[in-house]
Amino acid sequence: MAAVVVGAVVGLAAPAGGDEADQRALAERYAPVMMLVEQPEACGPGEPYQPSDVDLLMENSSVALRGPWSPRDLVEVGPGADTLADGLRGYSLDLPGDPLSAGCAYEKWARATWAASAGTVYAHIARQDGYHGRIALQYFFYYPFNDFNNKHESDWEKIQLEFAAPNVRSALDVEPDLVAYAQHYGAETSRWDDEKLQVADATHPVVYVSAGSHASQYSEDLFLGRSARQGFGCDSTIGPHQEVKPRVETIPANTARATRKFPWIGYEGHWGEVGPRRFYQGPTGPNMKQMWDKPFSWSAKGRDRSFAVPGGGAYEGSATGFFCTAVTSGSDAFRNFTARPVPTLAVLGFGLLAVTWLVRRTSWGSSLPLPVLRSRTIGQVIAVSWLMFRSRPGLFVCIGLPAVGVSVASTLAQMPLDSSGVTGTLRSSAELLEGILLALALLLAQAAAVQALADLDAGRRVRVRDVYRAAVRRLLPVSVTVILAVICLLALTLTVVLLPVALALLVGWSLFIPVVLLERRSGFRALRRSWRLVRLQFFKVAALLVFASMLVNLTGGILATVVILAVQAPFAVVNLLPGVVATLLLPYVSLVIAYLYFSGRAQEQAKLRSPASQYGDPAGTAPAPARADSPSA
Repeated sequence: MAAVVVGAVVGLAAPAGGDEADQRALAERYAPVMMLVEQPEACGPGEPYQPSDVDLLMENSSVALRGPWSPRDLVEVGPGADTLADGLRGYSLDLPGDPLSAGCAYEKWARATWAASAGTVYAHIARQDGYHGRIALQYFFYYPFNDFNNKHESDWEKIQLEFAAPNVRSALDVEPDLVAYAQHYGAETSRWDDEKLQVADATHPVVYVSAGSHASQYSEDLFLGRSARQGFGCDSTIGPHQEVKPRVETIPANTARATRKFPWIGYEGHWGEVGPRRFYQGPTGPNMKQMWDKPFSWSAKGRDRSFAVPGGGAYEGSATGFFCTAVTSGSDAFRNFTARPVPTLAVLGFGLLAVTWLVRRTSWGSSLPLPVLRSRTIGQVIAVSWLMFRSRPGLFVCIGLPAVGVSVASTLAQMPLDSSGVTGTLRSSAELLEGILLALALLLAQAAAVQALADLDAGRRVRVRDVYRAAVRRLLPVSVTVILAVICLLALTLTVVLLPVALALLVGWSLFIPVVLLERRSGFRALRRSWRLVRLQFFKVAALLVFASMLVNLTGGILATVVILAVQAPFAVVNLLPGVVATLLLPYVSLVIAYLYFSGRAQEQAKLRSPASQYGDPAGTAPAPARADSPSA
């Protein structure tokens, strides 16, 4: 277990806060316990950096000091601490690597540089004019690299403990009355006796370090940030953890002695590459932060809580997962654009041209929802599905409501399991049961929507209970067909080399519900029939499946993200949104599938009527005729 060296650095211009023994005693008493997310393997997930000894950056030949005149102005290789003591505002320490294409370079460099070093945490006793009778004990943590959305070399983080005491000696006789943990450009505060603050051995505050960003948190959770002060994106402190306990090393309170022993304290430049990419520049040091000489003004801006996700990572597949993925993907895209603007713009331009070409290639009009049995283009399928949905909104929304109810109940049932930390067989069994019930509800809703369209085409009266009765009657063959399809697709996927075959079959078997429902087939007969209908329009079906998937997954996720950003709504609301929206859109997606089925039927009949079909079908590949009760032209 790594030890952490804590140095008590007295403010350069502040009055002495007590003798060196008192400062050392206060720093030792409240040295933080750092909880770092474990990294099981090098360059893998987790936190590879620990609070590091800054002295090992001094006279290091892999570090360059660059001037403020232009990003590449080299002043010195391996600058020493005495050089930095001159202030050098606007200069920068350039570490080996490119923060926009970091890879594993910084991790390997840091591991080699600090391999034989214990971790280091630096403390600072601070006062502020106008706040008589109060002192602040600050701990600063240096990390070699910030691996968050705005990646940059070096990272200075901090926490602060405040005492209602006129000096350090008096602070030894009282407990802190306020604690502030820095998080990105803001902070979160806590009373010393607050339940959220974990304290080890009665005096050592426990700091959960966010993996990558190093924001200091009070607990093991997934935190959502919606601004620069909160950190825009997702911070995770979810373990297992490596516990790092501090060891105290006192730095003299006397300014001259402090700067003589730690001259880099006076450096006013950037602790990392600056260059032309300011968003990714290295930070300035502790002495350039507001909290250094105005500690109480800084902590007064802190908030009393963070936006933590109940159950942490358990919700990463829902609204929070969408939000985190969207922010990370957007940050990666912006970083790629910053590092390689021309190739990135070329890729975006090609994608835009491809989408424009696809949109212009298809016809969007000149087609009515009824009769259903006719060949339609991609755009026409999208359009007529919407026209049908809009013409009977009550019918199709009501068809989706049972699935919405099951989805909501499933999400609500999951919350007690997450909050109570239930794991093992009980949790797995509960999740399996919820999954089966939700799958059945979704299958029934899809089948009911298909049956409703067929009944409307036949001119029959359509009622929700009637189409659900028809769907329930065919639930067994639908379920059997689904199970067979899943087994086959899973087996092909596990081989890896047959993954393309699995993807092709996923598209080819996508029309099985209309086949089972309207043609009374099941099992492999239904899957083969679906394949025959799809192969006549494979590209069209594949494109519309992608469209449907994006519609269902993006709409709910985007709506939930808007709620996260605009309103600090309860997670019970936020995490219900994607499931509710997806199930409400399910009838529309089912209409798209149904129209694709009838489009395939129409193309099949046109092919049979073509001159080539007059010579017969000696191979026996012609599909069996549909049942008499199926919709027809």
